[in-house]
Amino acid sequence: MSDIHNRINAFVKLGAFMAQFSTNETPVFEANSKEADLYDGFKHQIKLAEEHNSWFTKQNIQFALQNWAEALTESNLKKWLSAYLMEDVTPKNIAIIMAGNIPLVGFHDFLSVLISGHRVTVKQSSNDKHLLPFLAKYLEFVAPSFKDKIVFTEEKLENFDAVIATGSDNTARYFEYYFGSKPNIIRKNRNSVAVLTGNETQEQLTALGKDIFTYYGLGCRSVSKLFVPEDYNFDTFFKAIFEYGDIIHQNKYANNYDYNKAVYLMSLFDLLENGFLMLKEDENYASPIATVFYEKYKSTTALKEKLKQDEDKIQCVVADNFMENEIAFGQTQHPALWDYADGVDTIQFLLKV
Repeated sequence: MSDIHNRINAFVKLGAFMAQFSTNETPVFEANSKEADLYDGFKHQIKLAEEHNSWFTKQNIQFALQNWAEALTESNLKKWLSAYLMEDVTPKNIAIIMAGNIPLVGFHDFLSVLISGHRVTVKQSSNDKHLLPFLAKYLEFVAPSFKDKIVFTEEKLENFDAVIATGSDNTARYFEYYFGSKPNIIRKNRNSVAVLTGNETQEQLTALGKDIFTYYGLGCRSVSKLFVPEDYNFDTFFKAIFEYGDIIHQNKYANNYDYNKAVYLMSLFDLLENGFLMLKEDENYASPIATVFYEKYKSTTALKEKLKQDEDKIQCVVADNFMENEIAFGQTQHPALWDYADGVDTIQFLLKV
């Protein structure tokens, strides 16, 4: 069996392992088996992740694991990689600097480096440091050939041939200064938007709630801004998202809601709100937690032109038959393996290093 098929099989097994944690049911193992030990070990890491970062609720971690379990099937991996010539890769040392805004946010980069035959050195965010190292250990268990190819470090990165770094607009300047002489992918802040026409069904608007509230809106694929017609009636939108109201019972979310509401009111901003989400008219894309910005448009042609001009700030556009490459309502948090962050083909980059 070729190396690429071995690597695919290892990640298929990892996907099946992740699937065990996407529900609250405990699988049945033989007593004292290695599988039972690995299951208990990762369950402990999930608990540590929850305790370390209160945005990483069990529900959000399960959601991330379920997404990856569904992505890491043999058919998905083969479909993804069929577009590339993978056989003659000279292994290089690839450094990855990961963000920590949502659980396993850097997993796609980790997967891309290893599946393409390279070695990886990972520098994690302190906000998301428990899950991936254990999953790497599982990979090494099912495919010992990975054992000398995965390193996690908290030290200064050295001895690498290329780097993939994800951070804010500020850290991107730092990354470009330090890593500009090496082949690199450097990602900055991006946000996702939805274009509404007023003709959406209640089901579509309810699904949009998933795009807004999943991961508390902390992901780059989370919708943080709405574009609406000038006469748009937000009552329909608020009615459709009513079922997400329990989010206000998460303490950190509630604290952000109260704080941002107080700031807006003291600044005499006009707000629309329903007790767990605020809507503020604003031209910016990145809205604070518990807030979604909105902007009115007169012409769909002008709006398409604006979105085109601002494409380096936008990760996803949620819409219904509005433009090319739009994403259906409720689907932003379910990217396929070939849906690359910032539209940059990571595998193509790695094959050229």
